[in-house]
Amino acid sequence: QVQLVESGGGLVQPGGSLRLSCAASVRPFNMYTMNWHRQAPGKQRELVAFITNTGNTNYADSVRGRFTISRDKAKNTVYLQMNSLKPEDTGVYYCKVRYSGQDYWGQGTQVTVSS
Repeated sequence: QVQLVESGGGLVQPGGSLRLSCAASVRPFNMYTMNWHRQAPGKQRELVAFITNTGNTNYADSVRGRFTISRDKAKNTVYLQMNSLKPEDTGVYYCKVRYSGQDYWGQGTQVTVSS
């Protein structure tokens, strides 16, 4: 059973920063591409960023240059550093991994960007 536990969300003012964490039980952690998605109120869930097993990264156009995804192999954790946050970044952020052909999701962490 794969478990993903996100943390680090909260309320932040525009221009502020947050770092999200996702602790993953999938083993070996290094083998899997890890993804961050988000879902804004009334909108579909969208891919924000991913990092492959070789460390390659990619980002949605809306966050490129502001967000950074990284992984700590020793802690089995993937991070999403979010800088220069905007109100449109508000939403629930989810961690996802595909394991044995099935997608596993965390419970999500709320990010609210508001003054």
